[in-house]
Amino acid sequence: MAMPAGGDPGDERILLARDAARSGDRSRLNLYAPPTGHVLDPYPEFWALSNMLARPNDVDSARIRDFLQRYPGSWPAEKLRADWLRYLGKRGDFGPLLAEFGNLEQPDQDIKCYHHQARLSSGDPALLPEVRPMWFSLVDTPESCVPILQALAREALVSPDEIWGRVRRLMEAKRTTGAKGAASLLPFDQQPASLDLERAGANPSTWLDRLPVNFAASRPGRELALIALARLARDDPQGAYARYVGLNERFSAAERSYAVGQIAWQAAAKLMPDANAWFKAAGDTPMSEEQAAWRVRAALRAGDWKAVRTAVEAMSADQRAQPDWTYWLGRAHQAQGNREAARKEFERIAGHPNFYSILADEELGRTFTLPKKARAPSADEFEQTRQTPGIQRAIALFRLDLRTEGTREWNWTLRNRDDRFLLSAAQLAQQLGIYDRAINAADKTRNEHDYSLRYLSPYRERVEPNARSRDLDPGWVYGLMRQESRFVTAARSGVGAQGLMQIMPATGKWVAGKLGMSGYNVGWLQDPDTNVMLGTTYMRMVLEGLDNHPVLASAAYNAGPGRAKKWKDVKPLEGAIYAECIPFNETRDYVKKVMANAVIYAALFEGRAPSLKARLGTIAASDGSTRGLGSAAPGAGLDEPTPGAGSNE
Repeated sequence: MAMPAGGDPGDERILLARDAARSGDRSRLNLYAPPTGHVLDPYPEFWALSNMLARPNDVDSARIRDFLQRYPGSWPAEKLRADWLRYLGKRGDFGPLLAEFGNLEQPDQDIKCYHHQARLSSGDPALLPEVRPMWFSLVDTPESCVPILQALAREALVSPDEIWGRVRRLMEAKRTTGAKGAASLLPFDQQPASLDLERAGANPSTWLDRLPVNFAASRPGRELALIALARLARDDPQGAYARYVGLNERFSAAERSYAVGQIAWQAAAKLMPDANAWFKAAGDTPMSEEQAAWRVRAALRAGDWKAVRTAVEAMSADQRAQPDWTYWLGRAHQAQGNREAARKEFERIAGHPNFYSILADEELGRTFTLPKKARAPSADEFEQTRQTPGIQRAIALFRLDLRTEGTREWNWTLRNRDDRFLLSAAQLAQQLGIYDRAINAADKTRNEHDYSLRYLSPYRERVEPNARSRDLDPGWVYGLMRQESRFVTAARSGVGAQGLMQIMPATGKWVAGKLGMSGYNVGWLQDPDTNVMLGTTYMRMVLEGLDNHPVLASAAYNAGPGRAKKWKDVKPLEGAIYAECIPFNETRDYVKKVMANAVIYAALFEGRAPSLKARLGTIAASDGSTRGLGSAAPGAGLDEPTPGAGSNE
């Protein structure tokens, strides 16, 4: 095995240990585990102990405790402790679990539930009232949490109505197994047959066609019909509404509100114009956060500012405080002539480098201004950060191309650090060319900021000439690249997008063909020069194919030109409303961040920020077509590959 250039003589042992860990070769792992004075000494031993925990009949808890004592506060210690607690929880070994749980800094939900089980077994009287909120918040339910939920029902700390509410939520989320488990906790005379619950969710049209005449005589009969209506609405909101109209008199007022609220939610997510009216018909039925968000979006698409205000004010306090909804509440007040109320909402979120804060500043008559640049780290600050063990381990892991482990070690080491440490870490990562971690560190500062680190612009000798030659705004190109890859040249997404501009192989081939480049090889995408050339060319193509509008083009880069065009309205639409109403969560977040990034990069490059609201502009009315670049363009059809992989945090 060749040792990486500039490496430590002990690097080979680390890489051999990692290979052994991946193959589960325990004997080789134990051979490499003893420390040798290498900065990454904890890792071979950590991998060996983790492998041991995967074989539950041969666990040496004394070895684990020894490791935890020798490497306190480290990422390997945190991860090993978490794995050990899972092992103890699965075995029901609750004494050691209770003793060790408090030392775990960031427990996952499944470990929290093992701890709850341990407290339950010890007869802790405060446990069940304390964990009751889990009943309403958990959707993806770890197996370790099931006994806690069962105990809540057994002790009558949740009512039958609340149990039915959980069944509904789980069926809405397609968690049929969990819904069956929740339904089994109902009083016997209210329990639906397990197979009926499955059938109502899997074949809603058939279920509704075969409803017995007296289905509404029982709670299970009505609930199964409501579940079928909600599930049918996912595919066909209009058809579900037609079915609802034929059945609504059989339901109670609350059940009618639930049904039409579900239909409205799915219609809104499909950008159907009826959604706003259906949400109004749903009244004050309880809604999940996602459903409440789509209620606002439906009103925005309809231009119904009164409904926007009503929908935001109906949200929970936590959701209403999010910048998105604070901004739209301010806009609703503004549209209704309540200027002082609008100003108060905008002031709540102004002054920060994000999409809605920048827009709020502009509503207040201010443009985005870069904060005063922080004092550069002193030599002592820089050296102290560089000598931090976690930072040294992270850098060594990146050197060995163990990027996943390096990122975890880096992020863990930065937790709870002050601004001076974060700025030093960002500068160090920049110097080493670990650009994504430089951004990560600079992004975390609270009072002292350096936006030249937070919004790095490496490869300018490649990027700017390509942007200028294609008449693209360099700030927009950098804003997109920052979101796509964080400037990691070897970045590869789960769907196959590659390189600085995260280009899908099929898209790269198509663009290369348009440029007359023969002999295309997917390996080209890993070359920064070629990647930037192909990516900026594609940006120009989608921009020209989509009204020369950067919001549409940004959406197209992530989700495909066909989708970007399909999401337009039959009437002109404010750019910010278009962005907020993008149906895909990833693309919606991506477009907002790219457009905000572009403004901040412009401020860095040109010394003055342009108006974000002006850049968002107005999206022209749809012409009914869903193809933006012609039939040959990858990404142009709804099921075609797309160039971008989306956010890369």
